[in-house]
Amino acid sequence: MRTGLFLVLLAALTCGPARGDENAAEELQVDTLVKPEPCSVLSRMGDTLQIHYTGKLMDGKVIDSSLSRDPLVVELGKRTVIAGLEQSLVGVCAGQKIKATIPSHLAYGKKGYPPTIPGDAALEFEVEVISLTQQTPWQKVVNDVFPLVCLALVPTLLGLVGIYLYKKANAQKPSKKKAKDKKIKKK
Repeated sequence: MRTGLFLVLLAALTCGPARGDENAAEELQVDTLVKPEPCSVLSRMGDTLQIHYTGKLMDGKVIDSSLSRDPLVVELGKRTVIAGLEQSLVGVCAGQKIKATIPSHLAYGKKGYPPTIPGDAALEFEVEVISLTQQTPWQKVVNDVFPLVCLALVPTLLGLVGIYLYKKANAQKPSKKKAKDKKIKKK
């Protein structure tokens, strides 16, 4: 009986009430506000989007907006924006408007971005996709295959340099005595 009571008490203390802000998001949540009727082309990693966005803290305070500027150009997979925003832009089409609630670990994390964004802050972005340009096959080769080829070339070149240096170090050097003997024989 005591053991059972102890386990219940221990579970209550460790699980206890949730800590932190009740408004903080735990997972990325994406809600579609407007979706155009012919939405046949969806974004994928490698595609380029032009977006207008408004970023807010969960209390509604605006932290950044592109509405007064040119649209932001985002190439998916290049990490030009925070991870949560990039993830929310996969699977959207031109003309679509979304609202993304981004947890802190997919935004600016524990450190935040002082003084504008406090640490452990969840963010809310309203995004309008202005245009979508799909990745061409050539871009796919450059983005996916070329880095792998470069990674393979580095060890290959290092190996060739090592073989050259090894052969050069182990090559027999003609002794001075043998060189003199050859000169004498020529005379």
